Amino acid sequence: MPIDWIWGLVGGVMIGTAAAVLLLGTGRIMGASGIVGGLIDGTGQDRSTTFAFLIGLIGMPALMTLGGWAADTHATSLPWLLIIGGLCVGIGTRFANGCTSGHGVCGMSRLSVRGFVATLAYIGAGAATVTLARVGLGL
Repeated sequence: MPIDWIWGLVGGVMIGTAAAVLLLGTGRIMGASGIVGGLIDGTGQDRSTTFAFLIGLIGMPALMTLGGWAADTHATSLPWLLIIGGLCVGIGTRFANGCTSGHGVCGMSRLSVRGFVATLAYIGAGAATVTLARVGLGL
């Protein structure tokens, strides 16, 4: 019996642990879009922490893929789909003043109303998109 769900659990624990370590160690909230945005626009405070975060953000999935532990997805064969998806996520995080890790993991754990509203909005939009794709488009 496949236990693919375990990887979601492991990933969630890793994200939660990373958020707690960053908050307790530096006092900064872990929002990937804010950390990456601060590096790009030069507003980031501590470049060594930012680079360490980015190395982990990119390095761990690369390690999981190279080790054969990552789930096989159809999207990996379509690089343009990943680029367009990444751009849409990046634009959305600017509109929402944060990303899923900032609002969903850190915002909700701090009982932030904005975190709850943003999380409900993107989970709802995701559910609507999947429903539309499956029912409306037959995917």
